[in-house]
Amino acid sequence: MCEQIKQIAMRIKELREISGISEEDMAREFNIPLELYKKYESGEIDIPVSFLYQVANKFNVELTAILSGEEPRLRIYSLVRKGKGLEVERRKEYKYQSLAYNFAHKKAEPFLVTVEPKPDDQPISLNSHPGQEFNYVLEGTLKVVIHNYELVLNEGDALFFDASFKHGMKALNGKTAKFLAIIL
Repeated sequence: MCEQIKQIAMRIKELREISGISEEDMAREFNIPLELYKKYESGEIDIPVSFLYQVANKFNVELTAILSGEEPRLRIYSLVRKGKGLEVERRKEYKYQSLAYNFAHKKAEPFLVTVEPKPDDQPISLNSHPGQEFNYVLEGTLKVVIHNYELVLNEGDALFFDASFKHGMKALNGKTAKFLAIIL
């Protein structure tokens, strides 16, 4: 697995150990199998952003601190120029760029998400996380699955939903799709 994932996994383990919490308690709290939690913490497998967000909330740290090892310092405003967001490659289906990684005490996590097209017969990978999510399509067409619903979003469409329900996205028409995702 890549070095970035191993570094993130190490930070998660350190937060857990400093807090005196067992792996079993963490797995139980995040409602995932213990073996999956151990794989996340060892850096053996890709770690979903939704899980990292839960860890950040649990330990009251910024997501940026888990991703980069540095605490955000900006408190008045944060400017991220086009293409300069902190790249977060946590799920192979999506490419994330954190758009406010250097702002301290955020109440939301904004990401630019890029979804590359996949074969039509490839299933949509689903995930869930606490809170709510807002998506605004900037480019392309997305098929979105939320719980038992399937939606097709085009450029300019907006979607707000309860992120605790399983959800996932797939680029359609053989073209890359980009959307703004804000996790609350």
